[in-house]
This record gives sequence, C-alpha cells and structure tokens, in this order.
Amino acid sequence: MLPLVSILIPAYNADRWIADAIQSALNQTWQRKEIIIIDDGSVDQTASVASQFASRGVTVVVQNNQGAASARNHAFSICRGDLIQWLDADDLLAPDKIEKQVSILNNSSSKRTLISSEWARFTYRPKKAHFIPSVLWCDLPPAEWLIRKLQHNLFMQTATWLVSRELSVAAGEWDVRMLSDDDGEYFCRVIRASECVRFCPGSKVFYRNTPTYRLSHIGMSESKKEAMVLSMKLHVQHLRSLNDSDRSRAACVTYLQNWLIYFYPERPDLVRDLQSVAFALGGRLVVPELRWKYSWMIPLFGWSFAKNAQMTFPLWKQLSNCRIERWFSVLDKRDRFEVPG
Repeated sequence: MLPLVSILIPAYNADRWIADAIQSALNQTWQRKEIIIIDDGSVDQTASVASQFASRGVTVVVQNNQGAASARNHAFSICRGDLIQWLDADDLLAPDKIEKQVSILNNSSSKRTLISSEWARFTYRPKKAHFIPSVLWCDLPPAEWLIRKLQHNLFMQTATWLVSRELSVAAGEWDVRMLSDDDGEYFCRVIRASECVRFCPGSKVFYRNTPTYRLSHIGMSESKKEAMVLSMKLHVQHLRSLNDSDRSRAACVTYLQNWLIYFYPERPDLVRDLQSVAFALGGRLVVPELRWKYSWMIPLFGWSFAKNAQMTFPLWKQLSNCRIERWFSVLDKRDRFEVPG
C-alpha cells in the first residue's frame, strides 16, 4: 500500500493566508494524504476559514493558545501518516512537492532517510519567488549537514522536509520552550536521528516573506531572545553529539558569533552565557561588527543606535516592498493563488 502522508498545519491568526496554504496541500498530486489543522487559539477567523475545507476531508482542531510547538505536537499526536509533511499556515507547497520526495524514499532502504527540497521566499506572488541554491542543497551525511548549517548560518525552511514516522518518533516532541527557532532546534534532532539527508531537486516550497508576523522574528522580545540562546546552545550540543572535531567546534563558534548581535550589548547576561559556550569550544566571541552603511553612526550616536539602525532599516524596507507586492497582486489576482510546479 502507498504510504499515507500527513500534512500538518499549525495556525495562529492566519485567516489572511490559511486558505491558500490548505489549497496547496489539497492540490498535491500525491493522493494518499490527510490534512490536519490545529488552530492555536486564534482570535481572528482562522478556524472559520479552515473549517470551510472540512467537506474536502480537512480536519480542523481548535485548542487554547499554547504556542506553535504545542500545536505541532498536538497535530502529530492525532495524525496517522507514515510520512509527515509540516506546513506553516502562510506558506505554500508546489503541487508535486510530496510526490517527487516520495519517489526518492521509494528508492531508499532506510526509514531513517530524511528528504529536503528547494525553497524560496515570496510575499504575495509565488511566481516571483527566486530559488537560490545553498551548500545544503545536496545529499549529505547528518554531521556534515549540521556543520554547514552552523558554519554558513543557513537553514532549510520548515516545509522543505518530508519525515518518516520512525524518524519523527526518534527525534521526540517539539520543544515548547522554543518561542523562536522552534523548527531549527527540532530538525537538528531529526537530522541527528537520521542516517542520511537526501535533497530532492525540483521539489519546491514557497516561504511567505512577512517578517513581523513570523515566529522566527525576534525583534525586541526578551523572552524570544532567551529562547533563541537556548536554541543556540542546543544546536551546539546536537552537532557535537555527532561530530566533535576541530572543524565542528569552529563552526559552532562561528554560529554563536553570527547571532551575538541580537543580544549585544542590551543583554550582557546572555552575552556572557554565549561567551562561556565559545570558551568551552576553544574559541572566543568578539564585539559584533556592523556593516559599513551603519558603522559610521557609531562615533556620532553610539554603538547601540547604529546597531538598531542596522536591525530596523532593512525591516522597514522589507515591509515597504511587501506593500508594493500586495498592490501588484491586486492588479493580477491570479498571481496570489497560482503556485508554480
């Protein structure tokens, strides 16, 4: 019998996007599937919009607000699939995404083979997404995959993965402490439990670029900063459990340095915490360098002002581009709903 694929969609205040996400799940050319949506206590019309698809076999469950990781755990606890496809409520799957990945699994002898796919960012028009390969877009052993992720500060978007139930059980539940980067930490455990990571060319995911609404957006949230540091420390532990070479430790230090700017200088406690991790790895963190477009502000306005400018100006630009994209999508409404294969 063909494997059943569970497409699991956690949702919170996503009534603007969730219909498109569900439709992309229903449009999968892989026919043997179930779609489960967990509404995590939304205060908008998310549950109502999702429930409109109930007649097409979509299951909608509403829970009190407990966070994205809790919603994901709930979805997995009630699904029946042999394979798990995670999908955030504002992202999209290409119609043949799952089918292409299953074809690779069919040629694998291990249920602990993990499959990834291509992904690209978009705002309102999926056809404008540009797929840019990275050093993670290839077949890799688990340790090498994690080394490259940390060394180059890269990630694979949540929906890119197709995960066997056996791997999902081995990885354990999503960590409810992760108020940010919950997928980054979770998939480190999935990768650690896998035997190999296979990349599926031509299998595509569309990642909606709305930074202020995403779980991964840290902003000024102190609790998210603390959760991010916890995730970073766990990243280091996951990699070192597979490979504790000089190269892997150096990759960990580079990873800590790349993220240090989110905590320096406002949270000296978190900076000290990360510095101690770096020392244990045989390295040392230094004051983050600002890009040249903002470093000139330091003598005039101080380091913190220049850092905030570097963090916020690109966000404003991105939000402005989102408004422009929305205007263009209104002109051609087909762009919003058509997902390229």
